[in-house]
Amino acid sequence: MPALQSNTQNFTLEEYEALPENVRAEVFDGQICYMASPSQLHQTILTELLVAVRNYLRRKNGECQVFPAPFDVKLSDRPFTMVQPDLMVVCDKSKLDGKRCNGAPDFIIEIVSAGNASDDYIRKLYYYKNAGVREYWIVDPRRKMVTVNYFEGNLLNIQYSFDSTIKVNIYEDFYINFSDIADLL
Repeated sequence: MPALQSNTQNFTLEEYEALPENVRAEVFDGQICYMASPSQLHQTILTELLVAVRNYLRRKNGECQVFPAPFDVKLSDRPFTMVQPDLMVVCDKSKLDGKRCNGAPDFIIEIVSAGNASDDYIRKLYYYKNAGVREYWIVDPRRKMVTVNYFEGNLLNIQYSFDSTIKVNIYEDFYINFSDIADLL
């Protein structure tokens, strides 16, 4: 979602938690960025991806859980960094405290909105990789492309079109058919 406004003060966890519930924001190295509401297209894609991931995890009866935005992820205390990925999978339940995920999720998907492409392609790629996220997808509806960043072993950065079936690399047998999603757009 697009960052509307950035503030130059060093934001703290206490200040973040005091924000009104209707305010959407992320904090990078103590700098707050306010976010606009997502579009209908964004939410359609998010819903389809959420259902696909949730159905896979249910079939596997595993420990992992999927969460859609808004759900906070505290990547760092110092400097304070809090994000709200569009979709994330957390396999280590000790990272969940009832309010947020503390530390890197295993898998994150961000859906590019019109005004924030650089956030997803540059800023969040940097933060997610350095925090220890195992796999990060960037879904770009305007370009009809999905960029898969797999950070384990041999680093992987591959682009797929929306007519592709894409493997989720952190699992051996999980594929998402984007042509099914593209048909809804």
